[in-house]
Amino acid sequence: MSVDTGSILNLFVKQQHRAAMKEVKEFSLIKGHGIEEDINANPISPRQILVVRYEDISELGIPPGELRENIVIAGIQPENFAPGSLISFDNGAAIRLTFHCEPCKRIVHLVGSLKILQAKRGILGVVINSGKINVRNNVHIETDKFPALSESPYERFLDFILKVPAGKVVTYQQIIQGIGVDNSYLRAIPIYLKKTSADDYPIHRILDSKGYLIKYVDNQLHKLESEGIKILTNSNLSNSENGFFVDYLKYS
Repeated sequence: MSVDTGSILNLFVKQQHRAAMKEVKEFSLIKGHGIEEDINANPISPRQILVVRYEDISELGIPPGELRENIVIAGIQPENFAPGSLISFDNGAAIRLTFHCEPCKRIVHLVGSLKILQAKRGILGVVINSGKINVRNNVHIETDKFPALSESPYERFLDFILKVPAGKVVTYQQIIQGIGVDNSYLRAIPIYLKKTSADDYPIHRILDSKGYLIKYVDNQLHKLESEGIKILTNSNLSNSENGFFVDYLKYS
């Protein structure tokens, strides 16, 4: 483990989807939630916040805020800026870095090739201690404080599913939020389910985004009932359709 110290150069929040990032002088970090009044705040998401090193974006000629980051830090050595590290501030606020933010087509205009941004778009994180942070605050980084989350969405899917306890369910949409991927990954969930069906994972606790049972899981109805989950029926659907669903808000 090593410790490094730098400072905050810029802070940004995103208050609405498709809105531009708003530069601010301070904002509040809320434990288990994210940035106060930021659209990406979510208690189950591993990507509540995005941190970038100024040295990385400066080298590429990218102005602060263009990568949709929340915090721009300076003075931290690249080897210490890694998933699994702990970022802390003088007032006790703290962030756990989870995994690298993947380059996407929304920022390709900045560099021409997304390969240039591989591992340089910043690192995502979750808030583990609350507090207000300001531009020019000190930043302290301790490496190897936590297990880094996998860079593979499928591996994060497996980890997430293992944490769903008996008697609880999750929907496709909650999985997307919980593994920290874009909504476009909804199409991948059935593929993940088929890939996982032969393994010992509790995929019977997964429902589609509307709470309906899914066809990729054997004996799902009886498995859920055996865990105390009440299965409801939609009489408006024909016998050829899956009319079984769960009040997932009750069992989340």
